[in-house]
Amino acid sequence: MNETDEAAVGAPVPGPPAPAALRWVMLRARALEITRFLSVGAVAFVVDLGLFNLLRFGPGHVLEAKPLTAKLISVAVATLVSWLGNRHWTFAEHATPQRGRELLVFAVINVLCALIPVLTLAFSHYTLDLVSPAADNVSTVIGIAIGTVLRYLGYKRWVFTGHRP
Repeated sequence: MNETDEAAVGAPVPGPPAPAALRWVMLRARALEITRFLSVGAVAFVVDLGLFNLLRFGPGHVLEAKPLTAKLISVAVATLVSWLGNRHWTFAEHATPQRGRELLVFAVINVLCALIPVLTLAFSHYTLDLVSPAADNVSTVIGIAIGTVLRYLGYKRWVFTGHRP
């Protein structure tokens, strides 16, 4: 009896997974990846805000009179935290052995995407003449959302480009 005969009799013939099942697995994997990405971003946000406030207003008021210096330091540390979290958790399967290249491209993407909320705020404030605090905050949140999506896509496309061994 061959495979054709077994199929005719009703015996199961192994085949590729059903397309719907495969789509579900891929969708679930993507949802978990995005959840990890957003979690890492939340931790980096807390590091950024917390370190900024600690440097400005914490014990010793180390950088009380230098808010930009405090912000540059807090952003740099938060970027490093974000890169480590994304490298070792979110995109662990796609990390490359070229850590220096990864970190450099990661930082460039972060800097570019950090400009997006500034641009949306400027557009809202100066082009649309929406000058209320609510308008400023809405335009900033829109910019952050756009920047977050572009960061995710940029990390997948240009930073974490390795494949599972």
